[in-house]
Amino acid sequence: MIIEQQDETLMARHVAGTTPADGVTTAIASTRGLVKDYGVGPTAVRALDHVDVDLARGEMTAVMGPSGSGKSTLMHCLAGLDSPTEGTVDVDGVRVSGMSERRLTALRRTRIGFVFQAYNLVPTLTAKENITLPLDISRQRVDQDYFDEVVDAVGLRDRLDHRPGELSGGQQQRVACARALITRPAVVFADEPTGNLDSRSSAEVLGFLRRTVDEMGQSVVMVTHDPTSASYAHRVLFLADGAIVHELRDPDAPAVLEVLGTLGAKHAQVR
Repeated sequence: MIIEQQDETLMARHVAGTTPADGVTTAIASTRGLVKDYGVGPTAVRALDHVDVDLARGEMTAVMGPSGSGKSTLMHCLAGLDSPTEGTVDVDGVRVSGMSERRLTALRRTRIGFVFQAYNLVPTLTAKENITLPLDISRQRVDQDYFDEVVDAVGLRDRLDHRPGELSGGQQQRVACARALITRPAVVFADEPTGNLDSRSSAEVLGFLRRTVDEMGQSVVMVTHDPTSASYAHRVLFLADGAIVHELRDPDAPAVLEVLGTLGAKHAQVR
């Protein structure tokens, strides 16, 4: 089994943002000693257990694991949507952990993009208005050249005047992706972005996210439960019981599925 072949020294050290070809890359997001507990006393649940990780800039990273492994909690802490109990979180060179809510709000508006399973589009606005909404809220000028680049990349040039109810699920999610990119964020966090989509629409959205990395230099961190979705990533991190226990680089779906199967079996044995 793949996971049984993992060098134990890798499991003991922090998972660094490296590539086989050119060594250490600049991290877009990092954690050190990250702990997240929910509740207090004997009923407290530890969702993250001293996680050290570096996520490489200019890559697409997928985060996977059994239900309750802490993958969404990790992403929420990285994105400043949840506060750690212990440890530090840095995003694009800025210490996010301990930051005031006011500064976090400003950071999320300008340097962090979000794509969620629910598209979260405003139904009364057109696709174009939904895409530019973050800029409109912050009263920033729309860079027309960059807007055109994003719209063409997402493939919705002929749907800009349509409202969400007139778009397919895949088209709505691509609008949400374009909205996440329009502020030129340092990193885009995507939480199960294809969870509500069929296989064809999923491929459209995932292909777009990967192209933003390969062609536009974007950094993307995606939580997913689907091996096919994870295969679009440069790197897959696997969590179990709040800790990173394995990783794959340049994965394919069968390899991801094998690791998940092993983790699931071990998780069931522990329980």
